[in-house]
Amino acid sequence: MDKSELLNQLRIDRGTNEDSLPSRIRLWIGLGTGVLLAGAALFWFFGRGDAIPVGVETARAMPSVGGGTSVLDATGYVTARRQATVSAKITGKVRTLLIEEGQSVAEGEILATLDDSEARAEVSLRRAQVEAARAGLAEIQSGLANAEREYLRQQELAARKLTSVSNLDAASTQAEALRARLASQKSQVKVTEEALHAARVQLDNTIVRAPFAGVVTVKAAQPGEMISPISAGGGSIRTGIGTIVDMDSLEIQVDVSEAYINRVQAGQPVEAVLNAYPEWRIPAEVIAIVPTADRSKATVKVRIALRAKDSRIVPEMGVRVAFLEEQQGSTASSSAPAVRGVLVPPAAIRQDAGADIIYVMQDGRAQRRAVTLGGVQGDVRQVLTGVSDGEAVIVDAPATLRDGDAVRARGEASQ
Repeated sequence: MDKSELLNQLRIDRGTNEDSLPSRIRLWIGLGTGVLLAGAALFWFFGRGDAIPVGVETARAMPSVGGGTSVLDATGYVTARRQATVSAKITGKVRTLLIEEGQSVAEGEILATLDDSEARAEVSLRRAQVEAARAGLAEIQSGLANAEREYLRQQELAARKLTSVSNLDAASTQAEALRARLASQKSQVKVTEEALHAARVQLDNTIVRAPFAGVVTVKAAQPGEMISPISAGGGSIRTGIGTIVDMDSLEIQVDVSEAYINRVQAGQPVEAVLNAYPEWRIPAEVIAIVPTADRSKATVKVRIALRAKDSRIVPEMGVRVAFLEEQQGSTASSSAPAVRGVLVPPAAIRQDAGADIIYVMQDGRAQRRAVTLGGVQGDVRQVLTGVSDGEAVIVDAPATLRDGDAVRARGEASQ
């Protein structure tokens, strides 16, 4: 047998094996594959009917406010440099109280009065003493004038040898005595007048006036209560009737970590956002860096002046500030971006395997994006990379949301 015949015997006849497969099995395999393909196609084209409703917000570019960008973010509080707990200078019972919380008062305006019956009685007594002293002064002045005339007559008579030396000496002594009494009485009149003035001051101290113009923030007393400029220790006597704040003296105080205080300097522009009004961006400026550190917190206090005055700004409000870096000179590269990242709601940011991610809605699908976060700007968060201006970010998404899931903006009808 030659080699060609041997090779022909070893060759496998594929046609014969394929024909040996049962035709029914091949049919079922084909039908199953078709059903799977059809189901996948139906899910793809009609899956939007079950799209997950989600909240959607538009990412917006963060402009370079005031010609600069944020180099440091911090939180603090609105404080008043000028405020006072107003009290009377004396201890007494409140008779009338003329203030309420939120009331604006002018400098010197009467805020309350105390019971002044004793003070008025003291004024009346001192006034009577002054009148008596003045009457005694007038009597002595009249007697002195008569004594001086008598002394002159005695001098004339003594010159003509018509009177004795003893009579002349007596007239002189009488005049000198009355002059001394006159000087003493004048001093007495002055003493009684000063006593009257002191009594009037005490009477005036029963009236409590505003030390400066401002707004009443605390009403601490009621008519009938005792108040005192010093604490009595028992708790039954109040030390003030209320607190007044000069709203023009409001400023911001923040604690900046020692590690970042080198980014702050006096006169640096600042953008402030009140927690109560997150859309309102208030221009501000660093007043000073307080030259001492808090050892327990490793922070340094920074004072910030508000450039805008508004009745919405009140003491003790929480505030977030962004310390800005101004662009240096006009020779900056024209290709430098005018924005630095975008701003998105914090609810759009999620954690996945230790990474910060955001889901963006594109063509009805959730698209997972890894992002780099920046600072906090009011009620929004800065995203440096991963999201572009104008993109629709998904907020408050369910925890089961995955990349590629069908989604629709909440409120839109299902397709």
